[in-house]
Amino acid sequence: MTVSTASPEEVEDERLARGRARLLQRAPLAIVQYGADLTIQDWNGAAERLFGPARREALGRRVDELLPASGDPEAWRRLLAEDGAAPRVFRHVTRDGVAAHVEWRHERLLDERGEVIGVGVFGHDVTERVEQIRRYEQKELVLRTVAQTLPIIIWAIDSEGIFTFHEGSGVANAGLQEGEHVGKNVFELYAGSDGIDMLRRALAGEGSHSLNSTHGVFWENWEIPVRDERGEVYAVVGLTLDVSQAKNTEQELRTKLELIERQQQVIRDLSTPIIQVWDGILTLPMIGVLDSQRTAEVMDTLLEAISRMGARYAILDLTGVDMVDTKTASYLLDLVGAIRLLGAEGIVTGIRSNVAQTIVSLGLDLKNITTLGNLRAALQHCIRQMSKERAAGATQPAPERR
Repeated sequence: MTVSTASPEEVEDERLARGRARLLQRAPLAIVQYGADLTIQDWNGAAERLFGPARREALGRRVDELLPASGDPEAWRRLLAEDGAAPRVFRHVTRDGVAAHVEWRHERLLDERGEVIGVGVFGHDVTERVEQIRRYEQKELVLRTVAQTLPIIIWAIDSEGIFTFHEGSGVANAGLQEGEHVGKNVFELYAGSDGIDMLRRALAGEGSHSLNSTHGVFWENWEIPVRDERGEVYAVVGLTLDVSQAKNTEQELRTKLELIERQQQVIRDLSTPIIQVWDGILTLPMIGVLDSQRTAEVMDTLLEAISRMGARYAILDLTGVDMVDTKTASYLLDLVGAIRLLGAEGIVTGIRSNVAQTIVSLGLDLKNITTLGNLRAALQHCIRQMSKERAAGATQPAPERR
């Protein structure tokens, strides 16, 4: 039988020490104690679960060998000389073989003389937090790059219309400074402007996209409602892009296109001139390639001239036409028919051999159309016909007097 000689105080101290040891082993934080020579003196269960080695395997090994801090071989030694006010984040390899960021807080251990004899460190895995911060920093970098590169204003308002964000290089284009609107109410700043109604709709949950012009600057705007987990709108994020350069380029292009169209119209008018060669006789000399689009334009122009001038004859002179497509040949017959509907006679002259072959290959019937060899023959034909009409009118008996 062994009789204990320890005093009650010593027994109590031993009991408390065992309790503290159990507490450290069961603590959720990884707890490691090492001496001034970096030899591990304690290693709890959380450290074992996080890094892999059991306590008996870790004791006596150097902490910088068992837990190397990636990129900083002197990290553990420096803790012997530093206070534990600020946490340190080291990158380690876990028991699963993956890299993890561990945040450590430490407490230096001192002897009776105040000399450092070791360090106790307390760590936990903050990989998710570090990755989240990295993602936020990446998003901020992208946002800042866009805001400072493009002529854009990125802004946000809360549910009351108070600006909470107002940045971007486009702010200067509006004559403002970045952040100048933060804390101010958008409904007071822009009362009566066209965009206010869109902002109210955005706060009601309806996004919008619009274009407007302010102080000579063209802006393209997007208003995007932001909802909470209940689906209620608590903010609006807006993008306002200065599109003045694009609008000016668009206007310049439109002006150039209008000029080109006017020039093309002049060319068309010159290529299909309508000439009044005799009283009541119009001629349309055509040159080049006659396609469907050009024929349609000719029809509109010629019919309008016949109606306006009261012409009796219209001569289509194809002497200068090199080629017609199959659809155009049919259009020419339709044109002659339309001339007849206006009470005039359409005459076709100067048909070349290749054009004639196209007409024949289509099986088009020209029996009811007057065709002559050249413009001179057509003009003589028209004058003879008009002379006959005048002569016939002169021989009619005068009406009886009553």
